[in-house]
Amino acid sequence: MNHRSLPGELHDDDRRASAAPPSRSRPPRRPLRPRLCGLLAAAALAALGCGAGSAGQPASAAPPPAAMTPAQIAARATPAVVTIRGDGSLGAGFLVREDGWIATNFHVIAGISDLKVVLWDQSEHPVLEVLAFDEDRDLAIVRIHAPRKLPLLPLGDSRAVRPGDPVVAIGHPLGLADTVSNGLVSAVRVVDPALTLLQISAPIAPGSSGGPLFNERGEVIGVAAAVATQGQNLNFGVPADYLKKLLVHPDPVPLSTFAAETADEEQALPAVKRSVPHHALGILRGCTDGDLLVLARTMDGAIQVGSPLYNQGDFASCYHVYEGASLDMERRLGRACRGPKQALAEGRRKAAGLDDNAAQAWAMRDAFDGLLDVILRKVHGDPD
Repeated sequence: MNHRSLPGELHDDDRRASAAPPSRSRPPRRPLRPRLCGLLAAAALAALGCGAGSAGQPASAAPPPAAMTPAQIAARATPAVVTIRGDGSLGAGFLVREDGWIATNFHVIAGISDLKVVLWDQSEHPVLEVLAFDEDRDLAIVRIHAPRKLPLLPLGDSRAVRPGDPVVAIGHPLGLADTVSNGLVSAVRVVDPALTLLQISAPIAPGSSGGPLFNERGEVIGVAAAVATQGQNLNFGVPADYLKKLLVHPDPVPLSTFAAETADEEQALPAVKRSVPHHALGILRGCTDGDLLVLARTMDGAIQVGSPLYNQGDFASCYHVYEGASLDMERRLGRACRGPKQALAEGRRKAAGLDDNAAQAWAMRDAFDGLLDVILRKVHGDPD
């Protein structure tokens, strides 16, 4: 196991810094570290029939407990699934010890010195330290101060997983918390002697990285890690047995030290000229409180996902996330909520007239920021 850790001391700190909004000045977050990215590509090629075939794992001889439905698994497991937010990062994680140990992906936390964990009750808790990590397999364990005994998830035997087994995933795609999806284990991919990946049909989207993958008994058999799009949608998870090894030998390091050691080098981003529209409060005439909630939550979720993509230099994906969110909001808003619909349509029209993906992304972001500003002014009772 290529487990690298940094020296540090176990400590506790209840100080909670305010979360910073996604910023284009952050160093870009790599969605996968280099080795795993290359190995993922190899697994994707194998899945498409262009590489070596998969090698199955032996099944357990013990009679399995009664199977659970996806709804039963979700009801039992959701209180132990968390959101992990940082400056320019959004991911998932899950509790593996009741005193605040949380498993996630390495790439969700790498290089970020201020991380917040949002528990099921919506309370926020700062990450105090990184207990262990495995960069090659994209795994990490972090610790928060547990305000009470927290629910945890049982780890299953990922060596017993076979192609065709049912799988359930819980994550936060596009910032939509506690989204449940199900599917099958498509294959068990032995990428090299040091790494096996679970290829699954349950979808993994940005924001779901680090979330748990369950077998039909509600045991965690993997950690959602990545999606590849070479010809078709291919989703991968890291087997839970690698996570068990990290739990056995924790080597705590302060989050600030970990962030400094794993930060990416600064990447120059295009110069931007903002043009955020200033709307009168009248633009919200005809909009219900439900409409405003849809607008605020959807735009915030899109920014949480799009901003890291932009900071990575993936301007086109950022633009498409914003554009898709805009179309989704228009469909969901009431017929009388005309002003925001027109503002979103104007943002898309302006973006469509540009020939640069970075500029298109910022045109949509300007439209979002203008609407968020007027919603905040209405909520705060500011005069027009």
